[in-house]
Amino acid sequence: MRDVIVVGAGGGGAVVAKELAGRGLDVLLLEAGARFANPETDWTHFESDANNPYLGYFRFGPADRSKAEWVREIPQSMLFVQLAGVGGSTNHYQGNSPRAMPGAFVGYDGADRQAYDTDHLFPFPYRDLIPYYEWVEATLPVQSAPMGKKEEVFFQGAQMLGLPLQRGKDITQAAFRPQENAILQPQGTAGKTSDPHKVSFPAAKGCTFCGHCSQGCFEPLSAPINLKAKRSTSVSYIPMALTADRWSRDGKSITLVADAFAICVNTDGVSARGITWRIGSTGETFTEEADVIILACGTVENPRLWLNSGLPNSNGWVGRGLTDHYVDVVTGVMPFDVATTRGPGSNGRIDYPGYGMLEVVGDTPGLRAGLCAFSDAGVPGFYDNGLPGGSYGADTVGRLIGNDLKEAMSNVDRLLNIDIFTDDDVEFQNNVGLSTNYPPDEHGPVPRIEIFQRKRSARTIRNREFLAQKAVDLLRALGAKKIHRINKPPFVIHSHNTMRMGLSASDSILDSICEARAIKRLFIADNSALANGIGGPNPTLTTQALATRTAEKIFQQYFGGEAWVSREAPVASTDATITQAFVQSGTD
Repeated sequence: MRDVIVVGAGGGGAVVAKELAGRGLDVLLLEAGARFANPETDWTHFESDANNPYLGYFRFGPADRSKAEWVREIPQSMLFVQLAGVGGSTNHYQGNSPRAMPGAFVGYDGADRQAYDTDHLFPFPYRDLIPYYEWVEATLPVQSAPMGKKEEVFFQGAQMLGLPLQRGKDITQAAFRPQENAILQPQGTAGKTSDPHKVSFPAAKGCTFCGHCSQGCFEPLSAPINLKAKRSTSVSYIPMALTADRWSRDGKSITLVADAFAICVNTDGVSARGITWRIGSTGETFTEEADVIILACGTVENPRLWLNSGLPNSNGWVGRGLTDHYVDVVTGVMPFDVATTRGPGSNGRIDYPGYGMLEVVGDTPGLRAGLCAFSDAGVPGFYDNGLPGGSYGADTVGRLIGNDLKEAMSNVDRLLNIDIFTDDDVEFQNNVGLSTNYPPDEHGPVPRIEIFQRKRSARTIRNREFLAQKAVDLLRALGAKKIHRINKPPFVIHSHNTMRMGLSASDSILDSICEARAIKRLFIADNSALANGIGGPNPTLTTQALATRTAEKIFQQYFGGEAWVSREAPVASTDATITQAFVQSGTD
């Protein structure tokens, strides 16, 4: 009998597991995918090795890459970017860690109150989450990102639009700023040379500006695993969790089991009592009980597991309300080099409260070429698909092919790419359910993901068009030779809300501490617990702050403990004592 079972070792599950293990609880952490024990040998800088949805190590599939990926039914044009493995989607995120916009929370009284989705607010005030933000920011750590050429140019454009520099972490005005970023600052030779012989630890520390964030960070070479530059939970929270008995006063090391796909939440009809899981390599199934069960399987697998377990869904909101920040991209072909492929992927941003955000993004050539051709709007000059979205002064709208794509990619370092992320409404129609068209796999009925691209709310469409106009205006002010608006179909890299917390039992699954309303002792601790699209910013920091808060509430409510965030200083995941303990533990 365990104290706690956590299902999913990604952006949220690793956090709640580490925090509860650090309080002395016996924690079992299950992960469906691979362990990724040694990033330097498990990962590469080759795009297809990592991101091929069928064969890449960042696919959503079993640890054994000779086996097929796990199937999901996706009935519309859409790319749903999630991966399996310890660290989850934080392994290939850009490290961006801004806070949510305060207007997404109950109790906000700003002048722009009505600009938000006021029907689906967080059930506690923004100020209540600030101590948990600060805890996570100190643990990872989160710092202002170092600037490169593309950020410098992007900020010049922001100033041309009359925007001020945002100097604080809380988003209260339209402004530009460096990203709050979970990537270690470069030190020593890092960022100063491309000579591979000079960018190994300890001569180089922190970000080496290699430009391969989306393939998983294993830089600097030879660094201990908890000193890798990008603070994926696989190199931050997981090492802390596995050495909890060494760094905390009364803690115990957790048990981490990879290649373990949860197939059933077991209950007594009132409370969650255990988990049944399947080992991928052998097909064996195991069941274990615990006082508390925490699901952190992601926005697709949480509702799938819930529904496959036969848990109550009396209000019909399990899997419903999926938000994805209704992304788009506007690309400018500049008359000068902006270092698109060099340095971390995304270190500058503009926030528009109530609308969303713009991010300057750099990536490797193959990814950029693919994204330029990824559109649901048709091909400029040939046909369109009747989607909402004007040009707002862009030269083309739709996917780039032929000479347009060739011209754009002829010098990829002259592309200034601006990603658009809206604050989109929580809509019941967008959902994750169970497929009736595909056969079940070895884990049960497979999920069906639906986002109705052409039926977005008026506010969501307004936000996207507003941000597209701002992106075009910025690029035009900077002297772009050509501007291309891609008009993407759903490109889901920020997914939230499918098991949402909320003010009302009529449209939410979780209460104010992320405990299921229908089943006691069952909690959610990942993006699916978020109440809304948090205003448009990258969701990982908010999910991790919320997971920390959830861990504290669990400790108080079910284990007779005391709050710690308000009275203790967090231990940083880069602490040298953890490195030594991690090495001594024999865990790679």
